[in-house]
Amino acid sequence: MLEQDENTQLFYEMISRFLDKEADPYYSDWEDAGQVPRDFWLKLGEAGMLAVDLAEDYGGTGADFAITQLVIEEISRRGFGGLSSGYNIHSNIVIPYIEHLASEEQKQYWLPRMASGEVMSAIAMTEPGAGSDLANIKTRAEKVADGWKLNGSKIFITNGMMADMVIVCAKTDPSAGAKGVSLFLVDAHLAGFSRGNPIKKIGQHASDTAELFFEDMLLPADALLGQEGAGFAYLMQELPRERLGVGSQALGAMEGALALTLDYVKERTAFGQPIANFQNTRFKLAEVRAKIDMARAYFNHCVALYRENRMSGTDAAILKLQLSEMQCQTIDECLQLFGGYGYTLEYPISRFYVDARIQTIYAGTSEIMKEVIARSMLGK
Repeated sequence: MLEQDENTQLFYEMISRFLDKEADPYYSDWEDAGQVPRDFWLKLGEAGMLAVDLAEDYGGTGADFAITQLVIEEISRRGFGGLSSGYNIHSNIVIPYIEHLASEEQKQYWLPRMASGEVMSAIAMTEPGAGSDLANIKTRAEKVADGWKLNGSKIFITNGMMADMVIVCAKTDPSAGAKGVSLFLVDAHLAGFSRGNPIKKIGQHASDTAELFFEDMLLPADALLGQEGAGFAYLMQELPRERLGVGSQALGAMEGALALTLDYVKERTAFGQPIANFQNTRFKLAEVRAKIDMARAYFNHCVALYRENRMSGTDAAILKLQLSEMQCQTIDECLQLFGGYGYTLEYPISRFYVDARIQTIYAGTSEIMKEVIARSMLGK
């Protein structure tokens, strides 16, 4: 958890009370349904938890951005991986994109309703034939008399089934490579927008994930977010915060999995004694604790850099690579200590395990993170 000053502690207590009442009793049902219900998002908005660091002029709380990371971490610590991903997209990614890049008219139109939960959001970059290779996306936005005509499709979009507004990454100049990419604020209620069936995943079941389609969809001229052709640069600009959110999810999940495991090994007996007494158990738990503390130190370092606008793409890549891989490794070690029970749905450690796996894939795969880091050293 972040270093606790009085305000941070008050936020943490508020978050905990809210999740105790509004999420803990229902989360298993949301997993079965494949979606967090709309009324929960509205309750989050009413509690001031959807736009924690958004300026108060736009309906936010105006707190430090690190409080948003605290919310993500606490949701993840409870084993709510799907909810944490949906929250991260809406509150930690899309809202900052609009706050940083949008015109005043766009901000006034979208942000207050996003802060309240009336408008849920998503960001659509990945396509069936273009994941990490964003320069090769096929979705096209062409200028027409009254604005833009959008055609194409996106896949694996978190919040895709529920989103009222989607930031869509599209080519406005197919001949310009990365410099031909632009971003659009797409109202999902307009004609020409459709969704496929919900995508079934091995984990994060409460995170609704969809394929989106745009067929001759007419967008108004003011749907363009920022400058035409600057989309790729905007994506690079905002990636550090996105990857901080992944780090928050990883830290929370590791802490939650370790807490479950500590309780289990103290209660479970084998060969006439608690398995907590076995040296292998003690050594494994010590390794997990040490890894989490090392991860948190680098995370806090990156938070400080981001606050000073000094967090680089390489810093973000290192954070995302190390913490997402560490999440998978440490939770695997924790599950192993549960033995066969860890492989059953009855024990929540199994959900921590399956929810972790996507963390090394979305927001840039581990392989792409290594390329980014290597490029910063080798210059190519």
